[in-house]
Amino acid sequence: MSDNNMFDENDAIKFIRAYMPENIAAKYSDDEILNIIDMIWDFYEDNGFLEIPADDSADAEPELPQIMAYVSKMLAKDKLAVVDTADVHYIVEGELAYEKSLDVDA
Repeated sequence: MSDNNMFDENDAIKFIRAYMPENIAAKYSDDEILNIIDMIWDFYEDNGFLEIPADDSADAEPELPQIMAYVSKMLAKDKLAVVDTADVHYIVEGELAYEKSLDVDA
């Protein structure tokens, strides 16, 4: 992982692969995992989670069910996506765990 606690797509993919069961990780290419990561960040952007709040009281964080619903909806629209809907949660949960591992608030 990067020493500077910055989000790195390559590190995220490695982290997610390690987070997933080996048999599931082997099913998907880095590009397919990156596609899900991009969908998660699109969710953040579409819902204002990337904006800096004007006050400290706005510490709302996206919830896993919201992200899962968004990613599932986007995958259904993406005709080229090959990620099995039963496996999506591994990638989403792995990506969220990667973000937490960066400890950006420290």
